[in-house]
Amino acid sequence: MGSGAVQRRRAERRPVLFPLLLSLFSPALSEQIRYRMPEEMPTGSVVGNLAKDLGFSVQELPARKLRIGSEKPYFTVSAESGELLVSSRLDRERVCGKRPACVLELEAVAEDPLNFYHVSVEIEDINDHSPEFTHISFELQISESAQPGTRFILEVAEDADIGLNSLQNYKLSPNPSFSLINKEKQDGSKYPELVLDKTLDREQQSYHRLVLTALDGGNPPLSGTTELRIQVTDANDNSPVFSQEVYRVSVPENMAPGTSVLQVSATDQDEGVNSEITYSFQRTGQVFSLNSKSGEIILQKTLDFEEIKEYSLVVEGRDGGGLVAQCTVDISIQDENDNSPEITFHSLLEMILENTVPGTLIALIKIHDQDSGGNGEVNCQLEGKVPFKIISSSKNSYKLVTDSNLDHELTPEYNVTITATDRGKPPLSSSKSVTLYIADVNDNAPVFNQLSYLVYVAENNPSGVSIAQVSASDPDLGPNGQVSYSIVASDLEPRTLLSYVSVSAQSGVVFAQRDSERRCSPTKKNSAPDLHLRKPPYIPQTGFQAATRFHSTGIPAFL
Repeated sequence: MGSGAVQRRRAERRPVLFPLLLSLFSPALSEQIRYRMPEEMPTGSVVGNLAKDLGFSVQELPARKLRIGSEKPYFTVSAESGELLVSSRLDRERVCGKRPACVLELEAVAEDPLNFYHVSVEIEDINDHSPEFTHISFELQISESAQPGTRFILEVAEDADIGLNSLQNYKLSPNPSFSLINKEKQDGSKYPELVLDKTLDREQQSYHRLVLTALDGGNPPLSGTTELRIQVTDANDNSPVFSQEVYRVSVPENMAPGTSVLQVSATDQDEGVNSEITYSFQRTGQVFSLNSKSGEIILQKTLDFEEIKEYSLVVEGRDGGGLVAQCTVDISIQDENDNSPEITFHSLLEMILENTVPGTLIALIKIHDQDSGGNGEVNCQLEGKVPFKIISSSKNSYKLVTDSNLDHELTPEYNVTITATDRGKPPLSSSKSVTLYIADVNDNAPVFNQLSYLVYVAENNPSGVSIAQVSASDPDLGPNGQVSYSIVASDLEPRTLLSYVSVSAQSGVVFAQRDSERRCSPTKKNSAPDLHLRKPPYIPQTGFQAATRFHSTGIPAFL
């Protein structure tokens, strides 16, 4: 399909009811945005307006910083419009192989407040692959004594597309001596059989050239061809006969190279050289080898269930007179638990405030296991006792959230270890650790070392001399723990008070501002002011205060 046609095919979005955005401290939404698009769309093509489908307005897009949190950069989000765009070529066959449904699971991440959303994009197959034969031609020998109705399995073609776009049937160029039958295996794949319709006469025609065509079901259909060269041989009374028409065997994917898979066997009722059978592959793929004398099939390469789940081989047995028999060998690969889960963190908060409420989203965790079935099903858990917990979000997706209150003064950081274990027998697991830092907030008030101070001052004490020092402490860190001092209350007027006493905001040292002179008052004996000292707020509206009473004697009675 040309690029112009691809551009005209817009991605189809399946509408999904989506609630309003929740706050930062709410659990991430569980609904899923679904899109459908054809493969091979040009870079920059619009899949859908993700921001609009999530309920974001254009005005809030710069602050939300909507993006796709994916290891494979197939898609990106436009910062201006919020549209989900194709960022690299998407070949369905490369991404999903022969799987009937090709769905990419994405996580969209937004900030301020932090949240993530599940997005799935179904990649539709287009008819971009033609059926192909391994060889441009192949030869077949048929004895002139072969009876009408005899069948011969021909080479099959491969088509990387799926569904109707995959290989559907074969055609044979017209020939009065041969016809073609399309056969189907249990897995639905098609293969051709050549049928001899009339007796051959080598003396009249010793060679036949036919064209075998493989067609897919696309619109328009694509095709591939190979030349079939048939050599007519002299009569040989009996053809080889295999003990089975189809051999089936299952082997584990961890089978060691060099191991025998199975042995095929054919017999021939002729004598001498005409009964000697030689075995060969029609196509090998270099994964298996065949002993031409014994018919034993041996594994040559390491198998991988995640790459190929089944092999179908055509084995040919030829006697010394040139007669041929064929059988099919279907080899199924059994999955083994040979892949450990892989753990990936997304949108991890670098710093967590100690006043964060329980249930706050800290990170999105993705677990991937290449195995299938129970071998690929994963459980995820936290190691040790930490104030966090893991919540399952979707298949192999988890959220790391706070589980209880945090206190920077008690524990300023946590080393969190997450372990993923699959359900294989025996199970495989992997762990990944991350350090979470707890940020300090101003949640502790300063505390004076004493509730009150009693200070005696000589009556001739000179001005500017220290007469006392008060001290307070604050367990917070940084600016939140810095203490400064001031006088906030006294039994004197503020202006009068400042002419007699002052306090150092940094050290808490109390100074006399003038010479002390003791006087007696008829109403107040040894009268002295009471001073209240406090830590003024360091940060407006967020600072804490502490107060103490400072009682001084020896200051003139008229105070």
